Amino acid sequence: MAGDDAAISARGLTKHFGKLVAVDRVDLTVPRSHVYGFLGPNGSGKSTTIRMLCGLLTPTAGQIEVLGLRIPQQAEALRRRIGYMTQKFSLFEDLSVRENLEFLAAAHDVPKATARQRVDELIAQYDFADRQDQLAGTMSGGQKQRLALAGAVIHEPELLFLDEPTSAVDPESRRNFWEKLFELADDGVTILVSTHLMDEAERCHRLAILDRGKLVADGTPLELTGALAGRIVEVVTPQARKAQRALSGQPGVLSVAQIGSDLRVLTQPGEAALANLRRLLDDAGLPGKVAVVAPNLEDVFVEATRKREGAADPAGRLRA
Repeated sequence: MAGDDAAISARGLTKHFGKLVAVDRVDLTVPRSHVYGFLGPNGSGKSTTIRMLCGLLTPTAGQIEVLGLRIPQQAEALRRRIGYMTQKFSLFEDLSVRENLEFLAAAHDVPKATARQRVDELIAQYDFADRQDQLAGTMSGGQKQRLALAGAVIHEPELLFLDEPTSAVDPESRRNFWEKLFELADDGVTILVSTHLMDEAERCHRLAILDRGKLVADGTPLELTGALAGRIVEVVTPQARKAQRALSGQPGVLSVAQIGSDLRVLTQPGEAALANLRRLLDDAGLPGKVAVVAPNLEDVFVEATRKREGAADPAGRLRA
């Protein structure tokens, strides 16, 4: 199923929990040596999909191939070649940095002859030289996540699964964490990372957007934002809240969001969008400037998911 350039290939991936459809016929291809993002709100199916790709959860339907292995049939062989990290710190808080890494090296059957060298490498690479004897439980959130990442790669996996790894850390720690991810990708590691943070999604080489179990968009951030070119309009008006009420729900206006003191409007395709917005503001007696601006991933997410809002959902899909 998967070619030499694909680390992960899934076709028709589906998972039911009783009447709930958590993942609904997802087709997915993750290129090797890429940072591939899963963007979606809580409950969109990201974690469930990752667990199926890891072999931790058996699909209701569909086919999966990861690193050339059929999953879940060859899940045991896969586990020696992947790393996995969740948003919740899962190492031993009463062990030191070095002790945690030594334990993980043993758990992953890293040969004793090389384990010490590998631990030394990671302590230096992840900036723990002055903290290697510190108890993990006394470290900051960012330091804990950095240690968890070091632990996830102790056995030098080919593929790394990260499930919302930085949702509880500060922006500077998040930025440093992502630098480590790109270093891994440069070394040939494929990384699949789930997130609900737009700034993180923008960093990925490629990106999939999940909504209520369905894959609703897939491509590079540039491809996804490029598809919305000309459809994002900024409205500058001294009465932003009143203007938002006047524009919301009108023909041709798909969404209106206030950003600071201005409005960001997603319109239907067509050259008449600007004229339509100006007319709506004039009809409401509101002064304002209207201009097309560059789209971002939040705009992409709104467009990709809005079509499903309010629709009947007889399959009982897991909602955000």
